[in-house]
Amino acid sequence: MASFSAVESIRALISGPQVHRNLPVSQLVETALLRGEGRLASNGALVAYTGARTGRSPRDKFTADDEITHATIDWGRVNQPFPPEKFEALLERVMLHMRERDLFIEDLYAGADPNYRLPIRVIAEYAWHALFVKQLFVRPRPGELDGHAPEFTVVAAPDFDAVPERDGTRTETFILTDFTRRIVLIGGTKYAGEMKKSIFGVMNFLLPQRADDPVLPMHCSANVGADGDTALFFGLSGTGKTTLSADPARRLIGDDEHGWSDAGVFNFEGGCYAKCVDLSEEKEPQIFHAVRFGAVLENVVLNPRTSEPDYHDISLTENTRAAYPVNYIENALIPGVGGHPRNVLFLAADAFGVLPPIARLTPEQAMYHFLSGYTAKLAGTEAGLGSEPVPEFSACFASPFLPLAPRVYADMLRKRLEKHEAACWLVNTGWTGGAFGVGKRMSLKHTRALVHAALDGRLARVKFVKESAFGLQIPVRCPDVPPEILNPRNAWAIKQAYDRQAADLAARFGKNYRKFDAAGRTAS
Repeated sequence: MASFSAVESIRALISGPQVHRNLPVSQLVETALLRGEGRLASNGALVAYTGARTGRSPRDKFTADDEITHATIDWGRVNQPFPPEKFEALLERVMLHMRERDLFIEDLYAGADPNYRLPIRVIAEYAWHALFVKQLFVRPRPGELDGHAPEFTVVAAPDFDAVPERDGTRTETFILTDFTRRIVLIGGTKYAGEMKKSIFGVMNFLLPQRADDPVLPMHCSANVGADGDTALFFGLSGTGKTTLSADPARRLIGDDEHGWSDAGVFNFEGGCYAKCVDLSEEKEPQIFHAVRFGAVLENVVLNPRTSEPDYHDISLTENTRAAYPVNYIENALIPGVGGHPRNVLFLAADAFGVLPPIARLTPEQAMYHFLSGYTAKLAGTEAGLGSEPVPEFSACFASPFLPLAPRVYADMLRKRLEKHEAACWLVNTGWTGGAFGVGKRMSLKHTRALVHAALDGRLARVKFVKESAFGLQIPVRCPDVPPEILNPRNAWAIKQAYDRQAADLAARFGKNYRKFDAAGRTAS
């Protein structure tokens, strides 16, 4: 339970006349527009701008170091400790700040399965932030609000800037989680994704430690086929997690965060948070049509004359986003609960053009690639990157959100894969025929065909051969896919150049993997 002082502070905060509880979507949109928090796009979505912080601030994220967390958290660069007394003092200053403002409260759940859901409360000083969380978390059904008792509270104060010398933060921005007080405290940033991902981190701490029924939390999307077969899509941002799971031929469970319990898979959220770069009706029709009234667009440039979103304009940030309830996706599964997966896919946008479009993984390879969590960053997409692609490794495809040691999650996944005999696949949604700047981006049409063939069992009936760089098993043919791209070496004009690039990337994989010690913790 939260400490008495924290409980009393929050109780006093939310009892004032300036508090607006669980407003309907229409009132939140209207209020945000009246307060000048955003604009209405031609498609009806509310467009908000986050200023200097257009993405997460991982170096400003801390966890209170106390009796609950001290011996449990995998402390290091990702999980930075914060003194509990500093948290209490900063909380009181934020409370004083919030008492002078209109507040918007949303009572929600994290978790679509009632057996595992976490009741949460979000206290926000922006109406559009309240709209964001209402659309992204699980909304209580009629009658559930009366008995809603939050077990975790998020306090979002974007207009409060910390003073590092006084408050113990790194900058004016802070994302602090206290598992004793059961509070997430956010300030100095308008980026709404911090609220979503903070609760994901909370679930990643709580669920694996359930004494009687541990649950594996996963940074993945999930969908289900006509015959009830569930598929999971793991991947970092930009690898196709949302795009590939939003499939007209299958029902969407969720696009980003899930749990795998003894009963099956369930969505942590009630909404989707899709990247908008180059969004088009032709390539991603389900997502395109989900952006309508009630949805929130972050940092999307509007045509000044028509108010139409320009999804190709990334002058503000490449990280343009759309938040909308999952039921905006046609044929979504409500509630977001499915059976045990038959197929698990690891997605990588390999900008080196080395990985095959699809490969079947052995159990050992599945653990290697899960702990590696590979994709690649491109030149020009991030300050400080040179002209060459840069490999990015994120353990379990989720290292910024993992409070526990990565091998805790990897061991849980291994046991579930073995028990339920799920097939594992590695899918390259990046480049073929050469690295970025030489080769070309993998065709979405071909990737969808490969994924469909893996999920419906057709790939299991074809011959596989072993490629040389990583020892991966790759199919020799697949319907609707050119056979020459299935083996990445064949797609390169200069085979020796491929061999050098492949050997280099394999060596980088090996170097990254060696950072895991015997206990499964990562090097600080």
